[in-house]
Amino acid sequence: MRSLRKHPLRVAVTAALAGALAVTASGAPAAAGAHRHPAFTLSVHFTNDMESALLGVAGDGTDEGSITDGGANPYGSASRTKTLVDQLRKEATTGKPARGQAGRRGEITLSGGDNFLAGPEFSASLERGVPFYDAIAVDEIGYDASIIGNHEFDFGPEVFGQFVESFGGSLDFVSANLDFSGEPVLDAYVDDGTIVSSKVLRTAGQRIGVIGLTTPELPAISSPRDVAVSGDLAGIANGLTEDLQRRGIDKVILVSHLQDIDNELALVPQLSGVDAVVGAGGGEILAGPADRLIPGDTAERGFPLYADDATGRSIPVVTTTGDYKYVGRLVLNFDRRGDVIGIDERRTGPVRVSGVGPDAVAGDPRVRAEVEKPVAEHLEELAETVVAASEVPLDGVRNEVRSRETNLGDLVADSLRWAGRQRAAEYGVTPPRVAIQNGGGIRNDSVLPAGDITALNTYEIAPFSNFVSVVPEVPRATLRQLLERGVAASPNAAGAFMQVSGLEFTYDTTRTAQVVEEGTSTIVTPGERVRDVVLDDGTVVVSEGTVVEGPPVSLATNDFSARGGDGYPFGDLPFTPVGTTYQQALEGYLGEGLSGTVTAERYPVGGTGRITAVG
Repeated sequence: MRSLRKHPLRVAVTAALAGALAVTASGAPAAAGAHRHPAFTLSVHFTNDMESALLGVAGDGTDEGSITDGGANPYGSASRTKTLVDQLRKEATTGKPARGQAGRRGEITLSGGDNFLAGPEFSASLERGVPFYDAIAVDEIGYDASIIGNHEFDFGPEVFGQFVESFGGSLDFVSANLDFSGEPVLDAYVDDGTIVSSKVLRTAGQRIGVIGLTTPELPAISSPRDVAVSGDLAGIANGLTEDLQRRGIDKVILVSHLQDIDNELALVPQLSGVDAVVGAGGGEILAGPADRLIPGDTAERGFPLYADDATGRSIPVVTTTGDYKYVGRLVLNFDRRGDVIGIDERRTGPVRVSGVGPDAVAGDPRVRAEVEKPVAEHLEELAETVVAASEVPLDGVRNEVRSRETNLGDLVADSLRWAGRQRAAEYGVTPPRVAIQNGGGIRNDSVLPAGDITALNTYEIAPFSNFVSVVPEVPRATLRQLLERGVAASPNAAGAFMQVSGLEFTYDTTRTAQVVEEGTSTIVTPGERVRDVVLDDGTVVVSEGTVVEGPPVSLATNDFSARGGDGYPFGDLPFTPVGTTYQQALEGYLGEGLSGTVTAERYPVGGTGRITAVG
């Protein structure tokens, strides 16, 4: 369900992108004045999209030797990142300058945002409260500033406010195109200078301006509620650059969380005065032939990429993939006027975070003790925490939930409708009357036996960072075509097959199946399989294949589906994420909505007849 993670901006970038892509070779273009000796060398170290991968990742299983620090996963982790960043800082600023670098050298360390992500690891922070484990890790690594990404808002403004609170003012959060005045918890951090539009950092006697931008698609992919978002990225960035230059700051780094590095490349031709761009949110792997990667990772393009700005200057554009797997390093050489005259190509690139191999680093003991150990123990506790008991086996077998109604499918769909109704007033949306859950999002691929259901079971069933979302006004004809998408592949199994709540419907596999344009949710051939749709209150929506005229229907689903995942034809219908993951909805519904008991009467084996195939 995270396959729709990239969201190219819906702004006028097509022409700019075409020009930018013409200059994205990994080798640096000849820079004007490159023959001059540098007066200052700046090492920009950065990570992005760490997304609560505090305990590291496994790679593809390639064994490069024993793990240096006893961690279960050989790559990544917050503790190893801390060690590696400390080493890179020391290398960048002490000892004899490397050939081609200036005698005066400085360093800054930046986070590109998405510092945490919904999942079992972050649930440890939610249970602990302030300070969050993810914040402790970020604080120990010692970033100079963090840009604000989209996942910061996944649980709503209050949880992001708690994350900010965790630092006690030691870290500034940067975004120039967000207006927090509608959210008092966050606006207070604007007032005290913790959330800023730009930040001036000082290193080796030099001042470095840092400008932050957040994706304009934030309202559609997260839960910012009343945080307003501006799409005038170039205008805002250029205005701040001019202000920095008036203050005598001639070195400017833009860090933009735009969800796809091509969006950064498309933005650069509209900019003036920015010396380098650090992108985030897309997860691309940029690397050169000599860069060591984690086994299983493959470089998509070189590091850095380049695009010409509005004045014709060639601007380096960089990013890394997330999960604490790499520390990005961009080494810039400036002349006395503050112009970039080149990069140190030998020391520019991704540096992998590894506990094995010739580049192995041991995890920082304090981060291991204060962050990784308690988070690992929390995961163990999830496996032992009973949230409900079921009187019947619950069918989540892959091909079952992707081809027919099952009682676990009914349970998950009901949990979306329940959570949508619970949070509707807070987010100002119409309480949903129905809900749909794509079968591909139910992932345990097993029959849970009658008996205890643990918290870890709920993550196994609903593992993705997808949020319950309410589509307040779904026209009846659209609801019919949504159901058509669910049964388009029938009788074959498909991830788009939907489990439903709040309605019953019948479909005929002998009739015309819906067809959508490949890779989109645009309907090419409307479906004619859905014959009857009746809401739980008796309202008839479709009768004998004909849509019955009437008011639209409020619907709950997950944000993956609401954005058109699995080809669901929502079109441009607005939707609102309500600050709850579908895993949290499931766990909450089991414990609170069902008072801890899944009864055989309510969820019989085979379901309750919500979905009936005929023909």
